[in-house]
Amino acid sequence: MQSPTTTEHELLTALASGQRAATEQIYRQNYRIVSGWMIKNGGNENDAADLFQEAMVVLYNKAQDPDFRLTSSMSTYLLAVSKNLWYKKLQKQSREPVALLDNMGNDDEDGSGGTAYNDDISIHHEREAHFEQLDNALDQLGEPCRSILKAYYHQDKSMQEIAADFGYTNPDNAKTQKYKCLARLRKLFYQS
Repeated sequence: MQSPTTTEHELLTALASGQRAATEQIYRQNYRIVSGWMIKNGGNENDAADLFQEAMVVLYNKAQDPDFRLTSSMSTYLLAVSKNLWYKKLQKQSREPVALLDNMGNDDEDGSGGTAYNDDISIHHEREAHFEQLDNALDQLGEPCRSILKAYYHQDKSMQEIAADFGYTNPDNAKTQKYKCLARLRKLFYQS
């Protein structure tokens, strides 16, 4: 799976079978493309992370369908799905993508960088608020979802291990539950 000669078809097959290494490789190869596009189009790193996760879920679900054929490169597919999700989100919020300013290098009038510093502080406070919001959402999520997500994301357990630990009949059932838990967590996060 780590081989650079792995084809996208092999990678998609590995993703469909739940191989975590495939997910990680797809993430490494494609996240920066989506993140770069998001930042250029009015989003931030958190938006990019959320949308890329959703795009990965779409790709995973498509990979489960034996009739699905990837007719473009994986990066093109993931970027297209991410763009579509971003535009839907913007439409839902009734706003349009923000264009980058031409004078990105000008932080403030006297060149002291005060505005950039204030922006950094604002971003830090926003991230802290998001982490607190995420903690609150996790508290509301309840069991077994909280433990499943922590096992996967914090303890780096495989779907095989999670299936055994939580009594699922196979890793696919555990994976389905994990995605349902993520969807519930996302809903709780955006409600608070």
